[in-house]
Amino acid sequence: MDKLNLMQAFIAVAQQGSFTSAAEKLGASTQLVSKYVSQLESELKVRLLHRTTRSVTVTEAGLAYLERAQQILSDIAALEGSIKEEGDEPKGRLRISAPMSFSTLHLGELLAEYQQHYPTVTIELQLNDRKVDIVEEGFDLAIRIGNLESSSLIAKKIMPINLVMCASPDYLIKHGEPVTLEDLQGHRYLHYSYRNDDMPALVSTQNKRFVLNRQKGSITANNGEVLTKAAVAGAGIILQPTFIVGPYIAQGQLKPVLEKYQQESLGLYAVYPHRKYLSGKVQSFIEFLSNYYGQIPFWDNY
Repeated sequence: MDKLNLMQAFIAVAQQGSFTSAAEKLGASTQLVSKYVSQLESELKVRLLHRTTRSVTVTEAGLAYLERAQQILSDIAALEGSIKEEGDEPKGRLRISAPMSFSTLHLGELLAEYQQHYPTVTIELQLNDRKVDIVEEGFDLAIRIGNLESSSLIAKKIMPINLVMCASPDYLIKHGEPVTLEDLQGHRYLHYSYRNDDMPALVSTQNKRFVLNRQKGSITANNGEVLTKAAVAGAGIILQPTFIVGPYIAQGQLKPVLEKYQQESLGLYAVYPHRKYLSGKVQSFIEFLSNYYGQIPFWDNY
């Protein structure tokens, strides 16, 4: 049995939350979709879905398989699209939406090098930390940072975005350096205003979570670079991505705290509207972005 058919059936059921809706989406019978999912579970020797008379939910193993399966199907579709366009040089205007701080710090050189490889592509970049409507606002793709919610858009993970909690040495001398999660109570915090309670926190190996955004902040801003410079000046503790604070840590202007605790990470994603018939300009940019920073970006080597 075609493994791709099995994967497509499972993905449809996981996304739709029912075999009936998945069958309608795939244009197949409910019995066939059920057969495909059962066959896939049998081959993997693991349960991917919890089934009751009222609902279908994805197991922990199913969630892990779902993410990889979606990426595999996306890569296959992209490969087919690139093969169909082989020999057709990427060209035309490429409209990109991207987050402010990452772009100002790390995207300029990438764009210049990309255009050296593809001089017939003109780039229009708009920087905004809000989540733009790609289709409605006419973007070819968006670069996003976060834990993406499921949607009708296609998302390719480029790399993990690591976070670090840190403060200036002067601040830590004045207010004390925390060594446990309990020590964080009573400190001054600098908040990124686009964060919410569902975003990453500081996590211990015992699964005790300290959510920085729930603490009272002395400064709140919608830009991580501003908060980082405030932290360097001694204003408080920040939880920021290493692509912003890494160089400051390397220079000794900021010091990581509670390094023994695990930090939840985010992801850098290329998000685009359609999997099918991906244009040469979009496909080439995604591939270039995927390979540009390497497995360990320089800002993590502090």
